[in-house]
Amino acid sequence: MRTPSEAIAEIVGRVGPLGASERVALDAAAGRCLAEPCASDVDLPPFEKSMMDGYAVRATEAAAAELRCVGEARAGAPFARSIPPGCCVEIYTGAPLPADCDSVVMIEHVAREGERVRFPAKVSPGQNVARRAEVLAIGRQVFAPPRRLSPVDLSVLAAIGVARPLVFRRPRVAVLTTGDELVPVEARPGPAQIREGNTRFLAAALAQCGAELTEVAIVPDDPDALRARFAGALQRSDVLVTTGGVSMGKYDLVGAALEALGVVPTLHKVAIKPGKPIWFGLAPNPAGGPKPVLGLPGNPVSSLLGFELFVRPVLARLEGAPQSEQCERLSLGRWMGAPPRPDDRQNNLPVALRAGADGVFELHPLAYKGSADIVALTGAHAFAVFEPGQSAATGALVRYRPLPWASPV
Repeated sequence: MRTPSEAIAEIVGRVGPLGASERVALDAAAGRCLAEPCASDVDLPPFEKSMMDGYAVRATEAAAAELRCVGEARAGAPFARSIPPGCCVEIYTGAPLPADCDSVVMIEHVAREGERVRFPAKVSPGQNVARRAEVLAIGRQVFAPPRRLSPVDLSVLAAIGVARPLVFRRPRVAVLTTGDELVPVEARPGPAQIREGNTRFLAAALAQCGAELTEVAIVPDDPDALRARFAGALQRSDVLVTTGGVSMGKYDLVGAALEALGVVPTLHKVAIKPGKPIWFGLAPNPAGGPKPVLGLPGNPVSSLLGFELFVRPVLARLEGAPQSEQCERLSLGRWMGAPPRPDDRQNNLPVALRAGADGVFELHPLAYKGSADIVALTGAHAFAVFEPGQSAATGALVRYRPLPWASPV
């Protein structure tokens, strides 16, 4: 069996970016991955600009002097005349600096009576003035792919005139879960039945990743039904994610159904706990590169961990996201539980994070009854990671996987 790191590298390495792009309105671009460089079409600031409310002056005239105020300049309404010697102009933040002036004295530092303004002993050229193009010059590149656009990026794009940025298309994903024992949330479970919840988490997590959901459904443990639903989902989607039916039991039928459709299996089982029976394959795609298929275990905690380790990086790869999103993201924290029993696989234990006095997060293990205990995961912020054979004393530093959808208070 491959280690989790080896499995992630292999899976992501077999997937290529979709490459397709589209222009979107700027208001809809947050969270999308940029597909082309963006350069400024203006200088920023576009003129010498006052950074404060005060008075525009010639520094050599104003120091310890009394000048006459001959007008005002405000944002959008500059003072357009020349300023005679011994004079100044009242100016407001964001207003263009008059051409005859070289500095701005804050209003708090002057004394005014009528038109006469008394200035402090020291006035320096350039004080409280933003120089033209000191932030950006025309033609300077601001952003380039790969970059996932943040809300503040949209402000910058607006300033440089990018009204419809070119972004990569979002992956289209189908989510199917298998099991004769599963019933929808609206149903009252009968004997030997349970309500299905894995697709709820997966669909919500996929939406947070920016994926477009093409299908979310329960499929019975029937080979013909599985092949039919998988075939339709693969036609409509870039990625198929399944949950359940990937272990070694008599009714674990997912792998065989996928192979019957021409999906080439490349990985089955990873040395991880929980979530060992991960299934990964590539479906033929006449229109482009092969489509990834990820079969996650049916136990809900295993499915959740499999999503974070394997599905999330695949989506990032398909969308042309930064390399940092296509690999494991681990941090160091302080283990606050009893020493865990070593395991022969990498063990991932759900923990709550609490800020320590030294700024290092403390990892507090949850009361957790195994991979079916999804209720315990509602209090988790991360998984503490213990490599095969590893334990840790209370207070030792260990690695952990943050859960992006669960931020500590």
